[in-house]
Amino acid sequence: MNKVILVRYAEIHLKGNNKHFFEKLLLNNIKNVLSDLECSVEFKHTRYIISNFRESETKIITSRLMTVFGIYSYSIADEIDTSIENVENYFKDFTLENTSFRVSVNRADKTFPINSTDFSKIIGEIILENNPNKNLSVDLHTYKNEISIDIRETGKTYIFSSIEKGLGGMPVGSAGKGLLLLSGGIDSPVAGFKISQRGMIVDGLHFHSFPYTSENAKNKVIKLAKLIKPYTHLNRLFVVSFTKIQEEIHKHCDGDYMITLMRRIMMRIAERICNKYDYKAIITGESLGQVASQTVESITISNSVLNTIPALRPLIAFDKDETISISEKINTYETSILPYEDCCTVFLPKNPIIKPKMERVLREESKLDLDTLINDAISTVEIIEI
Repeated sequence: MNKVILVRYAEIHLKGNNKHFFEKLLLNNIKNVLSDLECSVEFKHTRYIISNFRESETKIITSRLMTVFGIYSYSIADEIDTSIENVENYFKDFTLENTSFRVSVNRADKTFPINSTDFSKIIGEIILENNPNKNLSVDLHTYKNEISIDIRETGKTYIFSSIEKGLGGMPVGSAGKGLLLLSGGIDSPVAGFKISQRGMIVDGLHFHSFPYTSENAKNKVIKLAKLIKPYTHLNRLFVVSFTKIQEEIHKHCDGDYMITLMRRIMMRIAERICNKYDYKAIITGESLGQVASQTVESITISNSVLNTIPALRPLIAFDKDETISISEKINTYETSILPYEDCCTVFLPKNPIIKPKMERVLREESKLDLDTLINDAISTVEIIEI
């Protein structure tokens, strides 16, 4: 008998003829997250089997599995050779007391001579017979304990009593690479997490406004990038100076249009970086109606400057409580709320425009030397390896 961790996927089942690509990618992602640990990872008939690990490292392995998108669930299981006798003998030494239970059999190996329903009854009777006076009862609907027997096509049977939910989604790397606008607030790290749940690798782009924003603000964003790296595979953070652009907008343009003009210029810079480094999308943490720059009108005005790269907004329909809940789950919340200003709070107008009109936006932009400002900003790019 071997102790193993049995890993399952869900959505990959829907991929038809392309399923092998996603299965292999998920296998590689699991191997990569466990690469510094002594263990074996194999893929066999829709299951990933982690074996030959030190029992003392079980919690380390399972905690890392909880950063891998594409995993639907996992169980710590006993692996035995498939036969009626072996399974029955296993349960002759199985103990339970003071509980209700049911036995669930998954007979993936259709050559196994007893069907699932009948075999579950047989094993249930063995458990009851070998645990007399233990106050046990079989309850198929409101059970407190479920004992699962997974009879696989490989000649192995897996027995376990708990199923832990994974992150679900698709394996990271199956949907290309995107560039995440990482501000330092609560929303953008969660946006990176959510878009990676759909299979996209992300790197980060941060705009800073030194000396109006401090080095602490930049370091905060670097820390956030490191916190989401296990989920997103983020390797690089692009840092762009936005100070001159904000000063010029403040000096020459209607202050109520500050945020609108900033967002349009950020999008232009992000698109330039995407085209240079082969990113397929820009990802933002915007949520519809959350602030003035996130109305339908404002989002439309921002999108209109993009020519070749789409902007994806995975949090568009989230409310703040949902976003905060995820940020707490992925341990970014406490860092996100550190009181260091980001560039979007510099020169913040009292009454930012909520429903900008394109004609007025273009008139305000005509007051700026956009090409020079954008080229100068891009020349300041610092690439930080995360």
